[in-house]
Amino acid sequence: MASAAEQLAANASLSQFAKATDLKKRLWFTLGALVVFRLLSYVPLPGIDPRALASLFQQTQGGVMDFFNTFTGGALTRMSVVALGVMPYITASIVVQLATSLSPQLNAIKKEGESGRKKLNQYTRYGTVLLTAIQGYFIAVGLEAWGASAGQSAVIVDSWLFRVTTVITLVGGTMFLMWIGEQITTRGIGNGVSLIIMAGIVASLPTTIANALEQARTGATSPLWVIGGFLFFFGLILFICFMERAQRRVLIQYPKRQTARGMMQADKSHLPLKINTANVIPPIFASSLLALPLTITQFAGNRLSGESRWGDFIISLNQFIGQDTPAYFVLYAAGIIFFSFFYTAVVFNPEETADNLKRYGGFIPGIRPGKATENYLDYVLTRITVIGAAYLTAICVIPEMIVPRHLIGFGGTSLLIVVNVTIDTVTQIQSHLLAHQYGDLIKKAKLKGGMRR
Repeated sequence: MASAAEQLAANASLSQFAKATDLKKRLWFTLGALVVFRLLSYVPLPGIDPRALASLFQQTQGGVMDFFNTFTGGALTRMSVVALGVMPYITASIVVQLATSLSPQLNAIKKEGESGRKKLNQYTRYGTVLLTAIQGYFIAVGLEAWGASAGQSAVIVDSWLFRVTTVITLVGGTMFLMWIGEQITTRGIGNGVSLIIMAGIVASLPTTIANALEQARTGATSPLWVIGGFLFFFGLILFICFMERAQRRVLIQYPKRQTARGMMQADKSHLPLKINTANVIPPIFASSLLALPLTITQFAGNRLSGESRWGDFIISLNQFIGQDTPAYFVLYAAGIIFFSFFYTAVVFNPEETADNLKRYGGFIPGIRPGKATENYLDYVLTRITVIGAAYLTAICVIPEMIVPRHLIGFGGTSLLIVVNVTIDTVTQIQSHLLAHQYGDLIKKAKLKGGMRR
């Protein structure tokens, strides 16, 4: 027999959506914030010649910049005020979380509750400013030298003025996007930062599909390759949806209690453990960590090319760890696996869960409460995290190796982010509809109670 919550969720319809005024406000706010992000992605940095910049990027297509440009919806190739997107913010949050798990002082701040969370968020903002300033400086220096030898520089103002304005503008753009993400999370629907990344990916999707079809039409690429690529990614979508819903249910039993008829009855429930507990965080974290050195080496190499051994070394390093190289795939896969285990440990604490079960009288059949339950949950979670990490690595790495990006222009990482964020957003919308439906039932029950009196 279906539960009351499941029946209410099944009954959610368009008529109920029309009555959910708060949900509609949240959706409109989210949509408006994403539109603002897309508009900002077309505002170029001061002192940039857009035509010369487009020509320079056209000459270097297919590099690692195309990969990170996908996450910003083309803002990086246009060198807009939000060219770096939210990647510095994500990198800073990774550093803070790692430091929290390693530093007793920061761990003590984390345990302070809401005040501790605010302090850590402030540290993350400081780190975001620092990382954006560093990347912004190297981007400015690289843009000055990029194409200068061929008389095709995209910078049309004084060098130091351009560097200062670029750093200030990029810091302001990234911090504004970070603020928009926080506002979406608080006043909108879904996770704001994830939605901003997804918006950038989806914005570039029509162009990449049109390019793939054009290549098939002109004969530059075999039509069978393009059709096979689309079918392959469609199958990946189905597989991702299946894996994101997969769970390992741990049976939880509670002591017998006396019912209204005087019978003794034991309650049973399940503790759902997702196969992919870390969700889409590992590939995003791994991508953002790779973005920092690759962005710096890409633009610093433009500036130092041919001037010294350091310039040649930086260019060689960028080519060694660039996209579609074995080193890149190894580093990317290692980052995904590491963050799968790391973030799972952050979001699920076996010790805390075992204590809560013991406090409320629940236990796992055959497992003693307390430490034994903690060890069992940790054992189960480790095993399913191995499967989750392997799944994420396969989705993000194998499509990049099998289907070249220039054929489809849409990698497994992008697909994973889009599907995951869509599932999470739809789940939140359903939760709001369910809460609204419960509210209507409570109002009706109170009204009937008043009429009887």
